Amino acid sequence: MIGGSQRTLLLEEKNIYNKTMVSLEERYEDMKKIRDELIHFKESPLYEYRVQNKYFPVVGEGSHTARLMFVGEAPGQNEAETARPFCGRSGRVLDEMLESIKLNRSDVYITNIVKDRPPENRDPTEEEIKLYAPFLDRQINIIRPRVIATLGRYSMSYIMKHYGLGTEVGQISALHGREFVAKTDYGSVAIVPLYHPAVALYDGGNKQTLLQDFAALKKYI
Repeated sequence: MIGGSQRTLLLEEKNIYNKTMVSLEERYEDMKKIRDELIHFKESPLYEYRVQNKYFPVVGEGSHTARLMFVGEAPGQNEAETARPFCGRSGRVLDEMLESIKLNRSDVYITNIVKDRPPENRDPTEEEIKLYAPFLDRQINIIRPRVIATLGRYSMSYIMKHYGLGTEVGQISALHGREFVAKTDYGSVAIVPLYHPAVALYDGGNKQTLLQDFAALKKYI
């Protein structure tokens, strides 16, 4: 469960967030720069695959001032065809989870570490994560969320290590639903590892676990 002591720390940091506000116009322009760079990201080993299949890079979707940011791993085929994150079967599960805490996509921000689809929906490689991670880092600094909820083990591992929590990284089965507090340039952020929504597609019993973990995010609404 998410602890109360960390919540107190986040509330104490509220003034830091207020002092670092950036206009919506600036956030939009900064996010647009990321999109434009990704479109021409020829350094990526996934670039040619994307062009050959007439796919799009999947930058992200949602509020640029969201308190809650979800970070997945990499887009699938539906996502690459539409440029929208989590718009397939896993996305429907995610939407249901958001509805369970009375949120919709416009209230949060949803993205992935890797912005292009890996062939055959395989897991992203370390090289791909390393190449695309700086774009994610910039998105986090643009949005400045109060909490980052990671979806799956790859995003969990990257985010926790990036924010100095590498010693806490373990099996997602042991960490899901827990809260870890880290420092950023704009204040404290809570990192909450969650299972990837796809787990509910393969094992219906995992749906209840997801619902419980999402319920723990209510305090950030």
